[in-house]
Amino acid sequence: MRSMWNFKGQKRPTFAETPATGQESVWDYPRPPRLLADARLVEVKSGDQLIARSDRTFRVCETASPPGFYIPPEDIEWSLLCAVAGGSYCEWKGAASYWGLQSKPEAGPVAWSYPKPRAAYIKVKGYVSFYPGRVECYLAGERVRPQPGVFYGGWITDDIVGPFKGEPGTGNW
Repeated sequence: MRSMWNFKGQKRPTFAETPATGQESVWDYPRPPRLLADARLVEVKSGDQLIARSDRTFRVCETASPPGFYIPPEDIEWSLLCAVAGGSYCEWKGAASYWGLQSKPEAGPVAWSYPKPRAAYIKVKGYVSFYPGRVECYLAGERVRPQPGVFYGGWITDDIVGPFKGEPGTGNW
């Protein structure tokens, strides 16, 4: 089912924030989500350890959610990560696998990936996205703020406006 706000020529809902010059509204993002190549520098850290650094990412833009950034596997320091138990299923991308910090795997996942994504998202096969509330994530030097809610992994930066899925009262979005 498509969101009524994503049809060409339709307006975003009245409760959505109005973006300023240089900003995007998550209410202008499509459903199903769209993959967009992004050349801005992405860095992921845990304390003084650099887990990932790339300017060859994809961002996934979906109605009502801040984008998630997917980093190519060759730009990740795999010795700092380990597979952790659990999994989930995205109706668009498929089955996800989870990654934790090698130094404290019992803390749970800090990242996820899609080893066998659906055809429309094959470009992110093996790419990894990180939870900005569990490790330090930076986009073009800006410290990323986590999307509200325990499950979500969207990256909130100054160049996007909401409200965002995951905030109180958004369970029906």
